[in-house]
Amino acid sequence: MSDRLTVLKTYKLYVGGKFPRSESGRVYEVTDAKGNWLANAPLSSRKDARDAVVAARKAFGAWSGATAYNRGQVLYRVAEMLEGRRDQFVREVAEAEGLSKSKSAAVVDATIDRWVWYAGWTDKIAQVIGGGNPVAGPFFNLSSPEPTGVVAVLAPQESSFLGLVSVLAPVIATGNTAVVVASEKAPLPALSLAEVLATSDVPGGVVNVLSGRTAEIATPLAAHQDVNAIDLAGADEELAKELEIAATDNLKRVLRPQPVDYAETPGIERMTAFLETKTVWHPTGSLGASGSSY
Repeated sequence: MSDRLTVLKTYKLYVGGKFPRSESGRVYEVTDAKGNWLANAPLSSRKDARDAVVAARKAFGAWSGATAYNRGQVLYRVAEMLEGRRDQFVREVAEAEGLSKSKSAAVVDATIDRWVWYAGWTDKIAQVIGGGNPVAGPFFNLSSPEPTGVVAVLAPQESSFLGLVSVLAPVIATGNTAVVVASEKAPLPALSLAEVLATSDVPGGVVNVLSGRTAEIATPLAAHQDVNAIDLAGADEELAKELEIAATDNLKRVLRPQPVDYAETPGIERMTAFLETKTVWHPTGSLGASGSSY
């Protein structure tokens, strides 16, 4: 019997719930930590970035309008799917980051736990940062958080999976939709995560994943008028400055890159970074002739 030829995987972008190739037709070689070829990944263009923004905006209304409890259920389902494909991610993270199998397994386990952690916050964050405000007058004054909108996320370059989930999960947990630019040198875990999202309950367009040159993709996203915020976690200092300047044109929220130990339990800062606060005033009214109020 002749030796069997393995079926090489074709990695694709994830835009609007579908898996297109880059409209440019370009690819680039992805290598492991030792320089060995792993796969060809799509080399996204400016057009791909614009298409991803359109998909994210289209999905925003339904996703932001879903109940927080429902979003938590959907995100927990993603964790279930990640657990089922654990071995694949252990291999991909080990190859991408040059880790031993045991260390890679620890990273993947931490990543799945991180996703569950954020899934649990979906129906709690409003209670933590919202509430009633004391006012000098016969009014109820209530503040509640609302999602910012479409958020561009530049995934960390070094932490291809744990870092990716640590910046993506808080964005969508709070009702935003995302356009993710995967790690330039290690995009495969992000592209595989897209396959998990597509086979879970996350609606198409809520997360869109692009691979390629970070600067090439991020520049049109930073200047895009329909992108409401951008997380610069995967940008170096020089690129971050250029993108922040481009983002001022429509007053985007910008989260600048900062030293982060993704292995540590995160706080709520990445969730609150992309939330707006809505404050509602309502007269208390009167219950009767005595003037008592409710």
